[in-house]
Amino acid sequence: LRKRTGGEVEILLLDQRDENRWQVLARPGRRLRAGTELLSGDAVIGFVTGRDPDDGTTFEVEFCVPLDVATRDGEVPLPPYITTPLRDRDRYQTMFAQEAASAAAPTAGLHFTPRLVDAIYAAGAEIASVELVVGLDTFRPVTVEDLDDHTMHSERYRVPSDTLDRCREANRVIAVGTTSARALESAALTGSLNGRTDLFIRSGHEWRVVDLLLTNFHLPRSTLLVMIHALVGDRWRHLYEHAIEENYRMLSFGDAMLLNRHAG
Repeated sequence: LRKRTGGEVEILLLDQRDENRWQVLARPGRRLRAGTELLSGDAVIGFVTGRDPDDGTTFEVEFCVPLDVATRDGEVPLPPYITTPLRDRDRYQTMFAQEAASAAAPTAGLHFTPRLVDAIYAAGAEIASVELVVGLDTFRPVTVEDLDDHTMHSERYRVPSDTLDRCREANRVIAVGTTSARALESAALTGSLNGRTDLFIRSGHEWRVVDLLLTNFHLPRSTLLVMIHALVGDRWRHLYEHAIEENYRMLSFGDAMLLNRHAG
């Protein structure tokens, strides 16, 4: 997109606040002000309403055209370590996705195919759904030495009551991805099945729902790795050492591991 002054600006949609208003990351954002118009070609498609009141590093944008029109020339947002353009946009989308709302794909779900899902059902297991919106902490590293000083940004989630009931009745619950785990633990902790969560799962967390976690290998100094430590303790170091020795693929398009918090 570009501004009326001619300068270009890249907008990353983070969170839908209402029908036309979004929380966004903007680059460069230093000179963005409330009222700045955003143009695609010669057409105004939206304007900046100001910095997000809950987060001084992001902005709120009001679109004046339908979202599919505003994003028509956009690209799938990829993590910065993926530098090769995707030939197929669906490659970075899970088979379970229904709405375009997340800042990134919940990548543990990328391992699932219809054939694998059929095999899961054939083995006698059940699959229950949650709705999750991957948020800003997917991109932001932990920059403080004391985790008490880390500010956890909130994500939207929805856990159907049937899903939580089935989890409580199950012999064991396998969460697919860290965001799913966070949604389930948040619902069990607060009793709220639909809302926002800023739950920071770290060492000492009392797990209420999740027994096992299927997850990819994460970046150092990430809140995701902190969650792994909360689940399996210092065993995570041996798991990562093994993965490096065996040349496992890391991060979004990489391999996954199944972690059991009950294992010794």
